[in-house]
Amino acid sequence: MIKRRSVLKLMAAPALMTLARPGFAKEKVTYAYLLDPAYDAVTWAMSNGKVSSDLITVEARGLAIPQLIQATSAKQYDVIMTAVIAIPPAAARGLELRVLSTALQQSAAGEGAGIWVKSDSAIKSPKELKGKALGSYALRSTGYTQVRLALIHKYGLDAALEGGDLKQVEIQAPNLPAALASGQIDAAALIHSQAFRALKSGEFRPIAETGRDNIEVYGMRFISALNVSYPERLAQRPDAFKEFNRMFRDSVRYALAHRDEVFGAVGKQNNLPPEFFSWWFEKSSDVPGTFDESHAKIIMKFYELSKEIGMIQSFPDIRTVVWEHALRS
Repeated sequence: MIKRRSVLKLMAAPALMTLARPGFAKEKVTYAYLLDPAYDAVTWAMSNGKVSSDLITVEARGLAIPQLIQATSAKQYDVIMTAVIAIPPAAARGLELRVLSTALQQSAAGEGAGIWVKSDSAIKSPKELKGKALGSYALRSTGYTQVRLALIHKYGLDAALEGGDLKQVEIQAPNLPAALASGQIDAAALIHSQAFRALKSGEFRPIAETGRDNIEVYGMRFISALNVSYPERLAQRPDAFKEFNRMFRDSVRYALAHRDEVFGAVGKQNNLPPEFFSWWFEKSSDVPGTFDESHAKIIMKFYELSKEIGMIQSFPDIRTVVWEHALRS
C-alpha cells in the first residue's frame, strides 16, 4: 500500500513541474541609458519594483557616451538609448536599428542647453563669442549640434567646427566648469546637472538658452535621443519588448506622480537636491516614451539641418526604422 506521504508527493509533482517550466520564468530585458542623475529618476520606478510586469524584468544601467556608442555597435543590450544623430551613420554602415520610443526631447520651457560664462565676464551675447573659445562635452553629439544650429541661425555665427568664428573645444564633461572658472575657455555648453548647479551658485550666468532659441527659430522642440533595439531581437520576443515600452513610459509617469519619493531617493544617491529633478522635468527635458508623427517631423528637420552643416552625409526617413509596435501615444 502506498503511504499517504507518497501520494501527496505524486499529487504535488505536476504542480511543481508546471512552476519549474522555463516558460513561466520572467524574461529579462536589458536597457542601457545615458549616465545622468536625471535619467536615474526616469528609470527608478521600473528598477525598484514600483512599475512591474508579470512577463519581464528590466535590468537598467547608465553608461557614459563612449560606452553607449560601443555598446550599440556590439549589441550588448536589448534596448539602448541612442543619439538621434547616430542613426544615419549606423544605417550607412549596415547596423540595423529599430526605434522604440523618444527618450529625450527639449522641454517647452527651453532650458538646459544654455551657453554659460563666468558671472564677471564681459560677454553678454553669443554674438560676442567671435574669436573666443567655447567648450563642449562632445562636439559631435546631438545636443551640441543643436547648440551650433542656434549659434548659426539665431545669432548669425559661422559655427563650423574648424575655421569658423569661434574656437570650439571638447572637454570631458566633469571638467567643463573648472575649465570655465579658470579661464581656459571663455564659455561652455554645460550638461544638465552642471547647468542647474551653475544656476544656483551664481558663479556662472547664461548668455543664451539655445533650446529656447531653437523653439523660436524652428517652431519645434528638438529631440536628442531615442530608445532603440535590433530587428532580430524584436522578432524573437515581440511581447517582451512591447512590455518594456509600457514599463518605460509608466516609469516616467510614476516619477512625475510621486516626486517626493523618486526625486528624494535619486537625489540622495547623486548628492543633488530634489529641486534639480523638478527643474529638469519642468524646464529642461521631456521624456515622451512614445513615438508619433510629430517626433518624426522634428527628427527629419534636424537631419536636414545637420546635413547642411556637414554633420551627416545622408539620412533615412526615420519612419522607415520605427518598430511597428512602438507606442504612438
